[in-house]
Amino acid sequence: MAEKLTLEMVTPYKKVLSVDVDEITAPGTIGELGILPGHTPLLTTLKIGELSYKQDGKISHVAVNWGYLEVGDDKVTILVDTAEKADEIDLERARAALSRAEDALKTLTQEDAKFAVMEAALQRAVARIQVVNDR
Repeated sequence: MAEKLTLEMVTPYKKVLSVDVDEITAPGTIGELGILPGHTPLLTTLKIGELSYKQDGKISHVAVNWGYLEVGDDKVTILVDTAEKADEIDLERARAALSRAEDALKTLTQEDAKFAVMEAALQRAVARIQVVNDR
């Protein structure tokens, strides 16, 4: 059994990560996933949230936005719409986005077409703030 996992994270715009890690925690659509070396092959979907990975005893955090995660042969490939490392996130901008989404949701019902869009914006803002705070 390998001692490390290779983590590769890609968005439609760039390769975000390509590193060897000790473990990964990801926001799966049906629950949080913990992945260690030797994990069984897996293909699953990800939801908006915080992904973390441990590398040489240090935990790093990334805000991810919808995607897929595949595990095979001690390699984890993550394809997501967006991914932001903690040091790339503007905290004030994330707080402003959270406030806008909260204000919009106060005036919408679940039947409104914009409700799902604003709910996703709220989730993204919360994930960004959480990633910065966990840094």
